[in-house]
Amino acid sequence: MTTESLPRTPAELGLPELPVETNPADPAVHHVRAKLDREIRALLAHEPGTRSGADPEDLHQMRVALRRMRSVLKLSGKLVGDGAEPVRAELGWLGQSLGEVRDHDVLIGHLREVIADFEVRDQAAGRRLVSKFVSERAAAKRRLTRALSSARYSTLLREVSLLTRAESAAAEAPHDLVTGLAKPHRKLAKAVAALPADPPDDDLHALRIHGKKLRYAAELAQTSAKKKQAARIKVLLKATKDFQTVLGDHQDAVIAAERMRSVLDSVDGPVGFVAGRIAERELARRAEARAAWHASWETVDAAANALHA
Repeated sequence: MTTESLPRTPAELGLPELPVETNPADPAVHHVRAKLDREIRALLAHEPGTRSGADPEDLHQMRVALRRMRSVLKLSGKLVGDGAEPVRAELGWLGQSLGEVRDHDVLIGHLREVIADFEVRDQAAGRRLVSKFVSERAAAKRRLTRALSSARYSTLLREVSLLTRAESAAAEAPHDLVTGLAKPHRKLAKAVAALPADPPDDDLHALRIHGKKLRYAAELAQTSAKKKQAARIKVLLKATKDFQTVLGDHQDAVIAAERMRSVLDSVDGPVGFVAGRIAERELARRAEARAAWHASWETVDAAANALHA
């Protein structure tokens, strides 16, 4: 299948001209379908920019839309039928390609900011260091372009669009999206409680993923919430966003420091010197995030508990 023959608009996917609207009184399945409808439209809207690479934010927003769909299908996919889980798995496939490029975008952007603060005599070596990651990013972008031009991607788009109007026997069962927030909150709380005093980096990264799932679930629940609940969910959304930011800074610092170590055996002295300076900064940034994350979690926990009080 050629790129030109792939569906590229909501109409080509059989979606209505305008996004699906809901009100709080609608059944939960309507909110799930409407959320999928909004996110696949967002994904399509950012695809051209992701392909061109003119603005890294397009790729970032395309990835966010994809993650939101995966989260919705994980928590409430049964409402739209048995096809939800296979679609969620395929979204994971696409997410890997998007994530590889996005990780390079974050690293490259951050390195350029850091190096800009260095002395002039270190600037050239810093640019040579960045060029290594720019080359890696170009290879990842080629892989992503192939994925976006594949029949597999075309099929995925159509399968997501079908879920926005799928019928399921489970849709008739009572389902409260606000009450459903208790599950991702419990999982996050359990993961926090299981951590040692000095958690491994990977465990904090896993914690961030749990927090992101809670945030996306809250976004969905907010559309079905009553006024008082919606206000409390708004507080929870801010808390989870701040939580993600702290742990995101931690993960970015960990990755940047590791990447600096990985290049030391393959670069000359000046570039190695710059890489060492950057690694030192990243380890300090990691320490700052480690000192802040637990207070951020307590804010999330308090907001979630208030919602169910």
